Amino acid sequence: MKNLLSNITFQVLFAILVGIILGSFFPEWGMKMLPISDVFFKVVKMLVPLIVFFSVVNGIGSIGNLKKLGSLGGKSLLYFEVVTTMALLIGLVLANIIKPGVGVDFSQIKMGDVSAYTSQKAQTGIDWKEFLLHIVPGNAVKAFAEGDVVQVLFFAILFGIGLTQLGTSGESILKTFDKILHILFNILSMLMKFAPLAAFAAMAFAIGKFGLQSLVPLGKVMLTFYGTAILFVFIVLGAIARYTGYSIFKLLYYIREEFFIVLGTCSSETVLNRIMNKMEKAGVSSSITRFVIPTGYSFNLDGSTIYLSIGAVFLAQAFGVSLDFQQQATIVFILMVTSKGAAAVHGSAIVVLAGTMQALKIIPVEGVALLLGIDRFMSEARATTNLIGNSVAALFIAKTENELDMNLLNEALGENNKKE
Repeated sequence: MKNLLSNITFQVLFAILVGIILGSFFPEWGMKMLPISDVFFKVVKMLVPLIVFFSVVNGIGSIGNLKKLGSLGGKSLLYFEVVTTMALLIGLVLANIIKPGVGVDFSQIKMGDVSAYTSQKAQTGIDWKEFLLHIVPGNAVKAFAEGDVVQVLFFAILFGIGLTQLGTSGESILKTFDKILHILFNILSMLMKFAPLAAFAAMAFAIGKFGLQSLVPLGKVMLTFYGTAILFVFIVLGAIARYTGYSIFKLLYYIREEFFIVLGTCSSETVLNRIMNKMEKAGVSSSITRFVIPTGYSFNLDGSTIYLSIGAVFLAQAFGVSLDFQQQATIVFILMVTSKGAAAVHGSAIVVLAGTMQALKIIPVEGVALLLGIDRFMSEARATTNLIGNSVAALFIAKTENELDMNLLNEALGENNKKE
């Protein structure tokens, strides 16, 4: 019994259940829990840019060879683009088949205020020049201060390349950075003790504000998204896992604690250090782990891209807008770009979706408010799918780079399965 109570998986699931009960029967108290989860996520957001920077710099420094770095970087980005595009297309196809937006009764939906999200995107659509220029930080310190992970990532890659060119004289800096990274990991590990509390607060607020009844009229789009995410994990990621040499089911069991933390907090960033440690223990080299995982957090958001494609088609169907092949191809093209860098935290996907609606100019952007009431519940599947996708990516890329110890992988996955 004592071991069960101390288990992080049990704690998070219990916290979610208590949050649902509080939000359902005492909605006013449920909504008052928001500051608890907000404080938790603010600390996480404070740490993540630093962890990304030091992880990527250490990863590049460990590679040492710029030619190999170029190969790894190119291979990683190609993998991310191919897999996320597959996620987009699967979401688009299933949304067209299932038609979750047809027959939606607007009168039964508690719509939120979308202005806070639409104001973050230009009203005239996507400025591609501005989008590309945004990747390069005008001020590196500002990128850290604002928590812009894409800009931090760009700066980290440049810094890592510059450090590599120092040769042996840069090794002392690399060792110092490694120590700093471990300090940040220790801080995040301490913070994870409060993950159940954050999960409780987040769920109590969501249920208290929108109520379980808000799920009924939008249940079809939720089921479509969850079903698509599950199919993607077991079919697409499952095939990649099999090619790499392991079972997707064994991997899911191996990362089960991280899975439930992400499920409760609706953010894959909360387990960034834990999943990196798990990948290294599973045989992925340190240099691959510290480059691929942080990069994947910006460019390999499988769950988010599935949500965005389904969300776009759902809104079109809900407003009676018929999308032809060219318009749907435009959606795929826009989301292939805008989904990159959508941080894996609650609310970011809504911002990207709002921007996409504005760029298309054929669907009322105010319609995004339809999804605000269930976004918290959708973000659980988004974040967990992102987590699984990045784990599979690290193992696959390590395998293709001959930096995956299959003995350690089999041992890690096998030992966990023996405990079943």
